[in-house]
Amino acid sequence: MSTFSRRKFLTTAGLSTVSAIALNACTGGGEAPKTTDATTKASPSATATSTPKVSAADAPETTKAKLGFIALTDSAPLIIAKEKGLFEKYGMKDVEVLKQASWGTTRDNIVLGSEAGGIDGAHILSPMPYLIAEGKITNGNKVPMYILARLNTNGQAMSIANEFKELKITLKSDTLKDSFAKIKSGGKEVKCAVTFPGGNHDLWMRYWLAANGIDPNNDVSTIVVPPPQMVANMKAGNMQAFCVGEPWNARLVAQNIGYTAFITGEFWKDHPEKAFTMRGDWVDKNPKAAKAILAAVLEAQVWCEKAENKEEMCKIIGADKWLKVPAAEILGRLQGKVDYGDGRTLDNPDLAMKFWKDNASYPYKSHDLWFVTEDMRWGYFDADTDSKKLVDKVNREDIWKEAAKMIGKEADIPKSTSRGIETFFDGVKFDPENPSEYLKGLKIKKA
Repeated sequence: MSTFSRRKFLTTAGLSTVSAIALNACTGGGEAPKTTDATTKASPSATATSTPKVSAADAPETTKAKLGFIALTDSAPLIIAKEKGLFEKYGMKDVEVLKQASWGTTRDNIVLGSEAGGIDGAHILSPMPYLIAEGKITNGNKVPMYILARLNTNGQAMSIANEFKELKITLKSDTLKDSFAKIKSGGKEVKCAVTFPGGNHDLWMRYWLAANGIDPNNDVSTIVVPPPQMVANMKAGNMQAFCVGEPWNARLVAQNIGYTAFITGEFWKDHPEKAFTMRGDWVDKNPKAAKAILAAVLEAQVWCEKAENKEEMCKIIGADKWLKVPAAEILGRLQGKVDYGDGRTLDNPDLAMKFWKDNASYPYKSHDLWFVTEDMRWGYFDADTDSKKLVDKVNREDIWKEAAKMIGKEADIPKSTSRGIETFFDGVKFDPENPSEYLKGLKIKKA
């Protein structure tokens, strides 16, 4: 069955369809948007010792901004920028980093903007700024959005319920289609949980299912669950599989509730993940402030990348006011050490989450073009969408370059806004010079 019709998508994008556990935190279906848990003071013991790096000519137009984050490891650059005093270092002394309950809440608060009690920018799923800018998930309200940086590459995973452990389901599985079909023929619904329709995890899930011969629109039901609630819902038996960022896959294994089929670095090595986005009108009004905020985030990414900082980073972000997860359950996978929970292990830092290494922070337009193309594949964007024009409007890699120079990282600026042809685990290639040919070659799709 098709889980998300256009109308249902618009009205339920922020809500989980899981019934066993109340997901009161999700908004998007009439509930008033909320920003939870403001964290406005940097830890005194962790603040940066360097002097402010802002000249009079670069003084920001405002020192205030409200930024949202979801409790995920890849939100670390925003948290570290706050805790290490990096926003203050670049003249943005009044930046708030605010916990959001779900991606639906993030969307709603971005639409509101800080002047109406919402937020100005956020740690976000990379396709969301495009969907917001085109009014696809905002009931037609087109809010201008800019992607200023990629926050990370890699670092997500596909989790499976323990009942499938003996089937040895991994990336390419001969048993996946038959096992799901058997459940469905027995009158039960096969549920695969993602974090937001049209977002990264939805696209990873759909691509993986389709590559294994499963039509995600007809053979399974795709349900929406906020990242921090994935483990509890798997424990309650509300889904057979879920795709989410860390540390929630590691937590599932630690609690022996399910196992990891694969990490996304195996799915697509160094794939783009979360983005740092801000409302376009806020950036246009406050260009120096936006560049200052971005400089702080980029410097935090550089800090997060260093191996000697990983343990401290996990202790900081694991605190109750941030992720509320034991640091030990974050650290392993961040270092590339994976216990899949089914007897397999991995120790490969090159497949782990990256914040700066290998151009992880640079917002390649070629990557955003893939996200838009995949959202066209599944009907979130119209088939005739001018994807290149849309990417050029939303992706502000030019501001990233300015901020990189500001922090002394001009040498790390890529020579091209395209990373070139990308290859997925099933051998399919995406050529950003010809996205329509890629779309045409996919067997299972809605477009």
